[in-house]
Order: sequence, then structure tokens, then C-alpha cells
Amino acid sequence: MADPENPLVAFKFGLELEGKLSGFFTNVGGIGSETEVIAHKIVNDKTGETLIQQIPGRLSWTPVTLKRGVTSNIDIWQWRQKVVEGKVDAARTNCSIVAYDQSQKEIARWNFVNAWPSKVVGPDMDSGAVDYMVEDMTIVHEGVVRVS
Repeated sequence: MADPENPLVAFKFGLELEGKLSGFFTNVGGIGSETEVIAHKIVNDKTGETLIQQIPGRLSWTPVTLKRGVTSNIDIWQWRQKVVEGKVDAARTNCSIVAYDQSQKEIARWNFVNAWPSKVVGPDMDSGAVDYMVEDMTIVHEGVVRVS
């Protein structure tokens, strides 16, 4: 019987580009993959009954979204600029998203292959707002593995 384990509670999330910490994020979403489902009609030779068999189609990796408060760090904007300039091959990199607990201990890690930023959005700005300015980033990739 498996030992019961409490779910992990993450406090913050780090983005590592080629093993170097790029910054911390407050929100990460979309880590995963999806396989297209193809409905394939088959006929049972013995009964003549028509059946629909579900078979796997193309595999796709879901885009990952990250959000963080605006700081003086412009690394994600510089990374995105490579794509804007048409240098996608130079922008492709292996990266990791790391979840940390409140004591700064790593509690989970996902490694991504050939990732690049498909979108970076700056903050909505309102001088009367009391919220932090937040920037959003979307990363696309060619594979993800949860390693811890």
C-alpha cells in the first residue's frame, strides 16, 4: 500500500534558463501535454456491428504561462526580443520551472526542451491602483518532464 502524502504547497516559482535562475514568478499555469483523440470507425467481422475506436493522434505540448511582479530585471524581455528579431533558433533553450516552499527548499521541478517565449505582456498601468504591476509571459516548448 502506498504511503499517504500531503499535497505540496508551493510558495514561489523560479524559471531557470540553461541552469541559471532567471527570476521568480507568482503564478505558473499550463504545464502538460495533450494527445489528439481520433475516432476510428471499425466493423466487427463476426457481428457486423459498427464500433468507434478511440486512437491516439498527434501529441502536443501545452503553452506555459508565467506571471510576476515587475522589477528592474528585463531578462524575459531580452529573451523575447530574439524572437521578435526572427532569431528563434537563438531563443530556443532548455529551461526548468522550479517550485519552492516557504523555506526556499525546492519541492518540484519540470524540465522543458527547446523552449522559447511566444508572448510577453507588460502590466496594465493605473496610477490609482494599489496592486503590483504584473507582467505575463507565455513559453512554448517541444517537451516537458517532471523530474522531482
